[in-house]
Amino acid sequence: MELEATITERRRQTRNSIYRHLYESRDFCSKQSLARDLGLSLPTVYQNLTELMHAGLVRNSGEQRSTGGRRAMGLQIVPDARYAIGVSITETRLRFVAADLQLEEMAYRKVHHPPIAEMKDFGIFLAGELERFIDETHLDRSRMLGVGIALPAVIATDNSRITLAPTLHLRDITLQFLAKEIPYPTYIENDATSGGYAEWFLYWHRDMAYLLLETGVGGAVLVGDGQYHGVNRRSGEFGHMCVEPGGLPCKCGKRGCLEAYCSAWRISDDLGIPLSEFFAGVERHVPEYETMWHDLLRHLAIGVNNIRMVLDCDVVLGGFLTQYLPPYMPLLKEYVAAGNPFEPSADYLHLSVMRRHTVPLGVALHFIQEFIETI
Repeated sequence: MELEATITERRRQTRNSIYRHLYESRDFCSKQSLARDLGLSLPTVYQNLTELMHAGLVRNSGEQRSTGGRRAMGLQIVPDARYAIGVSITETRLRFVAADLQLEEMAYRKVHHPPIAEMKDFGIFLAGELERFIDETHLDRSRMLGVGIALPAVIATDNSRITLAPTLHLRDITLQFLAKEIPYPTYIENDATSGGYAEWFLYWHRDMAYLLLETGVGGAVLVGDGQYHGVNRRSGEFGHMCVEPGGLPCKCGKRGCLEAYCSAWRISDDLGIPLSEFFAGVERHVPEYETMWHDLLRHLAIGVNNIRMVLDCDVVLGGFLTQYLPPYMPLLKEYVAAGNPFEPSADYLHLSVMRRHTVPLGVALHFIQEFIETI
């Protein structure tokens, strides 16, 4: 019985290696190239591909290339064979994203709501809006892997509670208030951790510090094989390092935090306008807007320098605020370089590849990876 189990697991590993090769490959793949690249016999490749095709996970790509003899037929995974939903929660907004197996966006919906701390039963509201999202976008529930939920919060090491979520005005509350009404597998994670891991997993593949600029400011440290969480799961809480002693009040209760200077809510709270209007004003050289923007960039540069000094790795800026940053990156790098005594340039500072819906896509990735590992 033990030998039979070993043989079965070995077959599964072979099937998984074939699927992963197709999943990760950016080049043309055929039965012949799979056999060559993975060191497998053609009959073994045929057998496993037949199983994967019958399961609806692999298909012919329609592409053919000459190999010197007969033209070889290309192969690819079926991206929408399964999907996962990611939900990003902020104080007054939900963002739903459905992502296929290649983390491509299938559907998106944004929902505004009253402040979470003022809602009687946020879990019921969340579950209802989730079902509405699935219905309105005509998603097939039978193909859903699960629902990832990301929020700006420090989560206890046993994954049972939110210890602190300043921008949500929540402290020491069970995570059950979020997921109890959702009838699908759920996974709950910090928003910056989710976004940073997705960026690292899909594009970076080397040590990096991720700085998330959204309604709040968070971060993640990705080293070696992945996420460094820290003893208390507070690694990467860059938003609450002090960049201005005694400075602007932060929602965490302290003063001078990076989040108080570089978050989107600073713009919306101080000026009461949406980001698009603010940046249009910066481009028109509205003095009040320009002053705030340059102040934000200078404090952001301090934060980036602190991260670089401590971790000595690339720093990647992500989150929805970064969609407005490209024209100002030369100036930001100038500020960063001016504060660094060791490096004359800031070539280690980058914008994320994922600019839109980074957080919900990132938390959906949990279920996609989990599924791929089981094939």
